[in-house]
Amino acid sequence: MSIHRLVFAALLLAPAPITPGLAQPYGQSQAQSAQLDRLFSQLSASTDAQAARGIANDIWQIWIQPDDPVLAARVAEIMTTGGFAGPASQLPLIDRLIADYPDYAEGWNMRATAHFLNGAYEKSLADIVETLTREPRHFGALSGRALIYQAQGKRELALEAITEALDIHPFLAERALFPELGPPPIRS
Repeated sequence: MSIHRLVFAALLLAPAPITPGLAQPYGQSQAQSAQLDRLFSQLSASTDAQAARGIANDIWQIWIQPDDPVLAARVAEIMTTGGFAGPASQLPLIDRLIADYPDYAEGWNMRATAHFLNGAYEKSLADIVETLTREPRHFGALSGRALIYQAQGKRELALEAITEALDIHPFLAERALFPELGPPPIRS
């Protein structure tokens, strides 16, 4: 498996943020939504990669641990029973999750990751659209879109997608694939 696929899979499996003013995403309490708003604000203002990674990990944890206990158990099952193959081997479970919880952004993101790992780029892109419809700040989905476009030779679209992702998470590792963007901004 290429490094691009591994990075993409890791990013897509991370939890997605909440945009202020939007309806509360399915599976998240008001407290989680408020916490995500704070975390996303901190992430975009991060001053170093280590701090940004910690904040991004906190965001992913909220995304993959929804407050709905039945949904949380199903997500945990998908994430733990896949073994080394990860979400690619869990497509039937992910499909059922999406059928039962169509408003849960991370379900769509997990399926986008599975399709990506299976080389089904167009299906992955379609699920990324669904993810972003429900969670517009999903930096994992945006960076995944950039990696797909890069693999398809669509450099301008890849650059646009990674720029959107970096607006949310300025220290994404995928930045290195786009040297024209330069290093992350220096902030104090």
